[in-house]
Amino acid sequence: MKKYLATTLLLFLCFFTGHSQSDNDPATWTHKVQKVSDSVYNIEFTAKIFKDWYIYSLYTAEGGSMPSEFEFVGAGVDYELIGKTEEGKTYTKYTEVFDLDETFHKEEALFKQKIKLLKPDLKQITVNLYYQICKEVCILKEQVFEVSLDGTTFVTEEKTIDDRSAALTNNLKLDLKNSELLEQTELNSVEGSSALWMVFGLGFLGGLIALFTPCVFPLIPLTVSFFTKQSDNKSKGIVNAILYGLFIVLIYFLLSLPFHLFDSVDSQILNTIATNIWLNVFFFIIFVFFAFSFFGYYELTLPNSWANRMDAASTKVGGVLGIFFMALTLAIVSFSCTGPILGGLLGSTTLAEGSVATNLTFGMTGFGLALALPFALFALFPAWLNSLPKSGGWMTTVKVILGFLELALAFKFLSNADLVGNWGILKREIFLSIWIIIFALMTLYLLGVFRFKHDGPKQKLSLTRKGLGVVSLITTIYLLFGTLNLTGLKVLSGFPPPEFYSINENVSDCPLGLNCFKDFDEGVAFAKSENKPILIDFTGWACVNCRRMEENVWSQPSIFQMLKDDYVLISLYVDDRKELKKEEQFDFQYDSGRIKKIKTIGQKWGTFQTINFNSASQPYYALLTPDFEVLNSGVQYVDAITYEAWLKDGLSRYKNSIK
Repeated sequence: MKKYLATTLLLFLCFFTGHSQSDNDPATWTHKVQKVSDSVYNIEFTAKIFKDWYIYSLYTAEGGSMPSEFEFVGAGVDYELIGKTEEGKTYTKYTEVFDLDETFHKEEALFKQKIKLLKPDLKQITVNLYYQICKEVCILKEQVFEVSLDGTTFVTEEKTIDDRSAALTNNLKLDLKNSELLEQTELNSVEGSSALWMVFGLGFLGGLIALFTPCVFPLIPLTVSFFTKQSDNKSKGIVNAILYGLFIVLIYFLLSLPFHLFDSVDSQILNTIATNIWLNVFFFIIFVFFAFSFFGYYELTLPNSWANRMDAASTKVGGVLGIFFMALTLAIVSFSCTGPILGGLLGSTTLAEGSVATNLTFGMTGFGLALALPFALFALFPAWLNSLPKSGGWMTTVKVILGFLELALAFKFLSNADLVGNWGILKREIFLSIWIIIFALMTLYLLGVFRFKHDGPKQKLSLTRKGLGVVSLITTIYLLFGTLNLTGLKVLSGFPPPEFYSINENVSDCPLGLNCFKDFDEGVAFAKSENKPILIDFTGWACVNCRRMEENVWSQPSIFQMLKDDYVLISLYVDDRKELKKEEQFDFQYDSGRIKKIKTIGQKWGTFQTINFNSASQPYYALLTPDFEVLNSGVQYVDAITYEAWLKDGLSRYKNSIK
């Protein structure tokens, strides 16, 4: 079990740091060429690796970490490889994560490859290296070597695209008039710091829930009593307990810092993370795994040796540092209960707008604060300890409730993958039916109809448990009525698939049944024929705030009427992984000369948004005339009043422009 848990954590870190870059890369690469004969060359690639970092070998054991891999561009056509790539000094160490010996380089990595030219006049080659460099986190990296075989400076060929790609590149760039209006920010978003505090609040709520689990709750009176009794005087005991609480907050804050070390400079990375199909499937599997741990089928634990070492350190060191190690011991021994809750917090940051790392820091700090508060408060007011309920079966009930909630959240991530991949598996009705089953089962459990194997002896149901059962039953009925379209589901806005993602083939594939275009050129042509302004809706299948805007803001009667009658709606899905037709795929060339392959619908509209509107977030809305005149500022996630005023302003400006 430890092996699978550690693998999970390692993969999670790799996903979130895989596209990162740093001004101070932990490895510096060089290469040199040695001519053996007129047609044979030895090429050496060398990396100077920062202290404590390491790079995996080309030949590390299968089933373990990702090995390094060289791609020799043109091999087999321009030249051939003689033998396998050789390596310099390597180290081998047993890894508990994968239960095998792994091979890696530290301090210096050396690779050698002998080649034989098939084209005598070949002067230069390109070699790509894909590797993983690790310390506390693992970073997926790509290194491009431009190798000159005759010792001269490598000549970079000017990258060009064919005429068809050049034409399609130009078509993607709009000649916007009044584009400076897009830079106005007074209406841009209601998110900002309020969203961060919302994430902090969710983390705090998660910490409060964790307090009532069997791994944490019994430790509160024991720990507080230890500080108040073992200290020389009462005031010192209180100070120590407060320090203990502060260190708990610090530890959970520190856990988020690795995500800041290699903050991405890729404008599309947050969208990539939140809408990556296999990452969402990965989260689905992990959350199901967490849920069944709460159901009592197995227990998640970190290695016992970690807790033993921290406990020994706290005793040996003593003082303030000893208290820190005691707090670290708590974090380790309580992991079987806090781990799945933290997993939910980690996964939820990918559903929130803004920086994943910043959201995570706020959430983890909130979690640590909620976990630490009781230790400080009960140290200040020890008499309160007498009012604490006794440990018992109710804590198992808390874990099972969390298990059902983790299971429900798991299907949200599977739904994201289904929407982005256009699999058609979890249509809205099917998704809601699964949630109905989950909450119905939770209701039956809370009302004592069935039990899990780790439940204690059967006892009379408490009033609290009956109350929770009623709340769960109401939730089940609410979902059922929403599925049957007897009520709306605004409380859950953004979580279920959109209404148009339905098993009913007659349902419009546009939000709220509006008439919309999913191709920009088609929408513009229609706007010209109808003499109406354009509302560009940059959206995403897996965009929670996009669904919230559609279901809570667009659904307002006055706004809906304007969208229906006064505007031409063009909805462009930037996370659509469906491939374009072969004749529509092309190489897009930026003004800098960089070339990007456009193969999917999402790549096309994501690039279109970035180059024309200097934005990479969703939802993002812009108002244009059919002649590409910008009517006012772009907006993102805003309230209904602001959005309605924005639409009216754009409509007024459009009418004035055509007088």
